[in-house]
Amino acid sequence: MYILGDIGNTETKIFIVSLNNKIIKKTFFPSKNINQIKLNKVFNDFNIDFEKIKKILFCSVVPNSFNLIKKFLSKKTKVKCYEVKNLNLKSLLKIKVNYKQVGSDRITNAIGLMNNKDNYIILDFGTATTFDVLIKDTYYGGIIAPGVQLSLNTLSDRATLIPKIDLKSIKNVIGKDTISAVRSGFFWGYAGLIDNIIYLIKKETRKSFKVIITGGFSNLFKNSIKTKVSHNKDITIIGLIKISKLIK
Repeated sequence: MYILGDIGNTETKIFIVSLNNKIIKKTFFPSKNINQIKLNKVFNDFNIDFEKIKKILFCSVVPNSFNLIKKFLSKKTKVKCYEVKNLNLKSLLKIKVNYKQVGSDRITNAIGLMNNKDNYIILDFGTATTFDVLIKDTYYGGIIAPGVQLSLNTLSDRATLIPKIDLKSIKNVIGKDTISAVRSGFFWGYAGLIDNIIYLIKKETRKSFKVIITGGFSNLFKNSIKTKVSHNKDITIIGLIKISKLIK
């Protein structure tokens, strides 16, 4: 069995995967909750035999959280705990950006999709809203925009008269009260941002792309933008499984 995981700024996902790449167990929890007590509970709930663990791999954008998990697992097994960017990924993906500055989750997503013949734009609704450009076997870079939920929370925290708002799909553009006005601004504003950035990527590269969306708000926006998109919530774990083959 393998332990594979994705440590994000907002959420951490941990998977137990079989040797034939089937997900056996999984759990998601807020990244801010990572501590010894939480990790004990997670792995007790998994009820796994650590003697059967062959590989451990995480993609992480939170070094302190990764180090906590790594330290915890080092007490359970002698199997080395790797972070994606500790491995030599050149055999899987060509990277045309500053390797130190691109998140390992974004590299993992690219590897999860890459098939050497198609071009992809990967749109991930996480703590930030990110666009990653994958041209065949090469990661060309991307765009980082403010995350939807983070922006909503910041607005309500800074503006006294604007309450906490849950974002929903809406038909009308013109709001009739504060809540509908804010919902419209974020829903149609982000829809416009998405379509425009995708248009500009195509214009700059002069290429066509398959657009894949994933992450928290992907369900909300998949049918509300002009661009044709495919929804795939599993690209990160698929990427981790592919990358795990590098571990001998």
